[in-house]
Amino acid sequence: MRANGYTVQEIQAVSDLSAIKNRWQIPQELWSCHTAIVDGYVIEGHVPVADIERLLRERPDVIGLAVPGMPIGSPGMDVPGSPPEPYQVIAFDRNGRQFVFAEYHP
Repeated sequence: MRANGYTVQEIQAVSDLSAIKNRWQIPQELWSCHTAIVDGYVIEGHVPVADIERLLRERPDVIGLAVPGMPIGSPGMDVPGSPPEPYQVIAFDRNGRQFVFAEYHP
């Protein structure tokens, strides 16, 4: 995010990530390794900046976006010698609805 001009405030002393994920209503099947709040939206996992920018531009009625797991080839998950994996960016709302916001097929 910093490389794309965003100011990032890191919170280091977090002992229970599940409490944060639950507080922000992230469905457990969408959990990943990172949780961020960007202008009131939750960003869970390795979501591409272009999708975050689209979210902020369109402002849909969702809680946020998630890339479940840590797919190879998603932002920050380049693994030398391993081919990128296809993955989806999932939007989720307060009613438990989930839908594909973007898809990546390397």
